[in-house]
Amino acid sequence: MILVDRLRSLSETEGHTEAADDRPRKEHVADAVVRGIQGGFVATLIMTAFRLPLLRSLPPSANFWSQYVSRDTPGNHPRISLVLHILYGVGSGAIFGVLFARYDAGRSIEPEQRGLVWGSIYGLALSAVGVQVVLQDLLDIRLEADELALFHAGHLVYGLSLGAWVGSRTEGVDDPDREYEYAGGN
Repeated sequence: MILVDRLRSLSETEGHTEAADDRPRKEHVADAVVRGIQGGFVATLIMTAFRLPLLRSLPPSANFWSQYVSRDTPGNHPRISLVLHILYGVGSGAIFGVLFARYDAGRSIEPEQRGLVWGSIYGLALSAVGVQVVLQDLLDIRLEADELALFHAGHLVYGLSLGAWVGSRTEGVDDPDREYEYAGGN
């Protein structure tokens, strides 16, 4: 608690006050959830577009549906597996949005940069949990080394996309609707 208070006061003395302090806490959390849901949706689409041509298979949600609901082959459920995959991604995005908004340390760097760093870490953490809990424990799937690398790479792409989305639309950004301008080097 003392460390958090010290980091907060340091952030304020550097001119980095959080705009959300003026708003009620519930509204702040609701905004964070919305940003996370949006980012989770976009990031899941990007991750899916990355992984489908490389792995040439449906997401593990097809195996989950097959094993626990339909009791037939995973290939029979492409639509539901993609819907579940998007729902998992959106839910994970909502959680990230709240965690990102509540994290006070590291406010001295821009939200976009924090989003990329923490999104990468979050994506890889989801990947590690996905391998250990979902694939191995729930579905009894063991990936080969090359499949495992692509599985982790897909989740890194998810985390980067999610972090970039949430970071670029979070408090501390002066105008989230303003487009980026690139200075020309004449």
